[in-house]
Amino acid sequence: MKIKGSTNIVGLIGHPVEHSFSPPMHNAAFDELGMDYAYVAFDVNPKNLQSAIEGAKSLNIRGFNVTIPHKIEVMQFLDEIDEVASLIGAVNTIDFKNLKGYNTDGIGAVKAIEEVSSIKNKNVVVAGAGGASRAISFYLAKYGAESLTILNRNVDKAQGLAGDVSDSGLINDVNAGSISEIGRYLANADILVDTTPIGMHPNIDDAPIALVGDMHEDLVVFDAVYNPNETVLLKEAIKAGAKPVYGIKMLLYQGAESFRIWTGRDAPVDAMEKALKDTLNLE
Repeated sequence: MKIKGSTNIVGLIGHPVEHSFSPPMHNAAFDELGMDYAYVAFDVNPKNLQSAIEGAKSLNIRGFNVTIPHKIEVMQFLDEIDEVASLIGAVNTIDFKNLKGYNTDGIGAVKAIEEVSSIKNKNVVVAGAGGASRAISFYLAKYGAESLTILNRNVDKAQGLAGDVSDSGLINDVNAGSISEIGRYLANADILVDTTPIGMHPNIDDAPIALVGDMHEDLVVFDAVYNPNETVLLKEAIKAGAKPVYGIKMLLYQGAESFRIWTGRDAPVDAMEKALKDTLNLE
């Protein structure tokens, strides 16, 4: 990749950003297609968020990904918010052509799951009720899930999210419960989505939310954690004969959707996935 006077800049804003795998993934995509773009990570202190958006617009930056802690606060500095991003209440992608915010986290998870199983008319259990769960839950509803059950240690929080998803009109059957009772909810589930940080590096040996006895062979198990690639939950899923879906796929497909929003072109997913695996030292 050669930086020239004509090079288009896209990037990531967050605080911190040093851990991000997005720069190698996106730059591999631009290199694969021979596009005159470069992707850079910018560490933006929360107090400088507004000036960062205004400065990026003045500098003709083409697009941003947005990560913690800016996904909610950045919305007030945009001219337009995508409908589903507005329902989610958070933005992770900005297109500077019209200063519009999107949320590609949910569609990233949906596309990862749909490599293994369609979501339409399926009974889905979602563990966790934080930001990732919110983004994914709205997209599961949008893509035609038959029912959605949101489980959390704080049941009130799960009920609040379930109410918001139900109020969207995207799905009729939404329920909430305690994650401590996940076993009984999985008996009739087609898909399990884990949005909790359990098993994330460096706590890779933490007890999973579900054990072999809770899962069954017809279950699809997706873990949003991608470091490590094979979490304790996915190891248990494989033992149970369930179908695993790896978190790296969500990272891949949310990035591919951001790429499409910025450039209007389909992303070279194979090149992006190879870059991610190389960065994570995966075969």
